Amino acid sequence: MADLNLQEIHDFMISIAKQAGERIVSAKPTTEAAGSKKNSVDLVTETDRAVETLISTSLRERYPTYSFMGEETYKPGNRLTPAPTFICDPIDGTTNFVHRNPYVSISLGFAVDLEPVIGIVYNPFTATLYSAIKGQGAYLNQEQKLPLSPSAPIEGLSSCLVAVEWGSDRSGNDFKVKSETFKRLAATKENGGGMVHGLRSFGGAALNLCGVASGALDIYWEAGCWAWDVCAGWVILTEAGGKMVDANPGNWNPRIDERRYFAVRGGEGQEEVIEEFWSLVDGAFEVGI
Repeated sequence: MADLNLQEIHDFMISIAKQAGERIVSAKPTTEAAGSKKNSVDLVTETDRAVETLISTSLRERYPTYSFMGEETYKPGNRLTPAPTFICDPIDGTTNFVHRNPYVSISLGFAVDLEPVIGIVYNPFTATLYSAIKGQGAYLNQEQKLPLSPSAPIEGLSSCLVAVEWGSDRSGNDFKVKSETFKRLAATKENGGGMVHGLRSFGGAALNLCGVASGALDIYWEAGCWAWDVCAGWVILTEAGGKMVDANPGNWNPRIDERRYFAVRGGEGQEEVIEEFWSLVDGAFEVGI
């Protein structure tokens, strides 16, 4: 990795994300010609595909020897390799985009040796940019270092604001694990629950991770999303002092493509709250195993 100019790559990724953002903001979202990929809630638009083409074409012209993995061109069985790889979700939060909810972002990461090393998450509707390079910190709009305020101690799960997502799979074991765990997190301590401050479902993995990185959220717990949903946010999170572990209990070192993610903000008590959360997970996710 020493021969890679991460700063130059980072700056170019930002320029491409902003170009793509202009395309997204000017689009009129519709699923009429594109529809859904898996079921009625797994949406894709023509804009998703057009934006990924814009991003991949630009990156391949500039960096022809690097690999590219994108949500809209992914084929089952494709594996992330140790080669330098751009990992892209052209519109993270497509359902929000279709409904004109501005919680939408371009998630553009760069991984080397299966490790996220650059992250760019850009919300074109609010002109909000999160960015990070491994070892160089994480920033909001390239000016404010994350987290936005000193990380207060995490005083147990009952002090936490938790982001969760239902996802597009609404049946089977993993849906049950989510549903039952959500109930446990919300339940009172007397009933064996976590009594968290609140559960939030915003509909965008990348921005959720940035929320944890900035300190606006304490925890984000998810299974079923993909490397392109989390690669960029992963770097931003860890450079802001946060930690990523497995959504299934016990695994402190998840892979980027494992599809199970549990992010916790920085601060004293980080590992203790992870253990406390894991104790309330009802079952185990099968996705990614």
